Parts: sequence; C-alpha cells; structure tokens
Amino acid sequence: MAVIKFQAKELNTSGDLPKVGTKAPDFSLVNGRLQDVSLIDYAGKRKILSIVPSLDTPTCAASTRIFNQKAGGLDNTVVLIVSEDLPFAQGRFCESEGLKDVFPLSTFRSDFAKDYGVEIVDTVLAGLTTRAIVIIDETDTVIYTELVADVADEPNYEAALDALKD
Repeated sequence: MAVIKFQAKELNTSGDLPKVGTKAPDFSLVNGRLQDVSLIDYAGKRKILSIVPSLDTPTCAASTRIFNQKAGGLDNTVVLIVSEDLPFAQGRFCESEGLKDVFPLSTFRSDFAKDYGVEIVDTVLAGLTTRAIVIIDETDTVIYTELVADVADEPNYEAALDALKD
C-alpha cells in the first residue's frame, strides 16, 4: 500500500506499482468498441501507461494532451491512457480534443487498478485510480514507474520519456 495526497490529505492505494525490472502484470481493459484488450495485444511494442483518475479533470486532460503531443509519434511505442471513465466518455474526450496518438482504455470491467496497485481505497476518491506512469518495454518488462505524490499534480514527463531513450 502506498500513501499519496490529495488537497493536503493523505490517502492510500491498494498496493504498490510493479517493480522496475519485473515482468508487467497482464491486464484486461476495455477499449472504445467495448472490447477487452490485454498486454498481449501490444506485444513487441513499448507501452506507456498513463494512469489517471478521470479525463474529466483538468490535470488528467492536460497530461493526456501532453503525452499525445510528446510521445504519440515515438517509434514502436503506444500510449495507453488508463482511467475509470467509461469508454464512451474517453472517446468523446479524445475526439473533441483531436487526440489521435493516445489510446484510452477503461478499467470498468477489470481488476487492473488492484493488480497495478493504483486503486485509491479511502477518502472521497475511493474506487478511482491514482495518477501514475508505468512504462513497459517490448519484452513486457517494466522499465519505469512513477506514482505521483499528489493526485492533483502532473507526472514527470521528462523522466518518463527519458526512460524510452536507447
């Protein structure tokens, strides 16, 4: 369990992020066509998992735009935006923002938040995912993680993108 903050109050997550150097836990998430997708669907690619509470918040929206701009065109890399939002809402957000280089995935039929240790388990945010970055290489090994200390803060984009440099 990790301790993070939101509006100066401590809150807890369901566990810890996967450790760098370990195999990424498999996942099942739901895409915009209500299809389940898993880690194997992105086999052979580098995967940036930008985990956010909801695209309907300013910080989540901003980080999604930034990853679309800065990481969307990277070779052999897919940017997956993971949130509790329903796929319909995720799709509307990306369409209205003109975001073509990120792929929103919903946790609504999934144990992803618990398996990746990002489910908030207390306070008014209980049940949402906290803000985190997990980067997985072509062999499904975790090469970078960041659990953002305060849910309202943006992740360290530079450090995340540096992890993808060869």
